[in-house]
Amino acid sequence: MSSTAGQSAVQHGATLELPDSTTTGIALQLTVTTVLALIAFYFIGFDQGAVSVFGSDTHVHEFVHDARHLLGFPCH
Repeated sequence: MSSTAGQSAVQHGATLELPDSTTTGIALQLTVTTVLALIAFYFIGFDQGAVSVFGSDTHVHEFVHDARHLLGFPCH
């Protein structure tokens, strides 16, 4: 093998695109992450059937019941 074969393989390799690293892009990512985290925090920590569509349905509460105790929230 010659060294030119190795160099040509490097030159024809795939280019790697970097994610958007502008200030606006980072601010948007942080905002979306914060909103999703707050929504998850509300459903896990404070929802007691308040956003139920079908009356006193507590499916969300029961689905995240163990997560409430894991995060230190009192339940009943």
